[in-house]
Amino acid sequence: MITWKTYAFDDLSNQQLYKMLRLRQEVFVVEQNCVYLDLDGLDQQSVHILCWQGETLLAGLRCLPPELSYTQSSLGRIVTAPAARGDNIGRELVERGIAYNLQVWPENDIRIGAQAYLERFYTSLGFITDGDPYIEDGIEHIHMNLPH
Repeated sequence: MITWKTYAFDDLSNQQLYKMLRLRQEVFVVEQNCVYLDLDGLDQQSVHILCWQGETLLAGLRCLPPELSYTQSSLGRIVTAPAARGDNIGRELVERGIAYNLQVWPENDIRIGAQAYLERFYTSLGFITDGDPYIEDGIEHIHMNLPH
């Protein structure tokens, strides 16, 4: 059974935090072969939406308030475990993130710095490309915006 939970940073247990950070490292550092500093000081001010199957973390993202990363609210560290891909968990994850941001910060657009290969996926969720591709941590990214 899959469960979705929303956490303030301080509400994450040590085990939940460990599993979240481990999944991000498995995908962003090991799978994508990208050496970067994941712990950027933004998790503490973010709300985290996590998808669980029992004790196994399948997916997660963080919802960032306006003025933290961008002028707009934002979604970041969007990650799906390799074993959970192909089941639309990633789509539901982003839809839940969008719904959270629009509920909590209704007067703000949502801005993301997406990996460029996912541009079509985010466009299908209503995001609009905003600017030219850029390289971040050795990976091509694109800024995208979802109007409120």
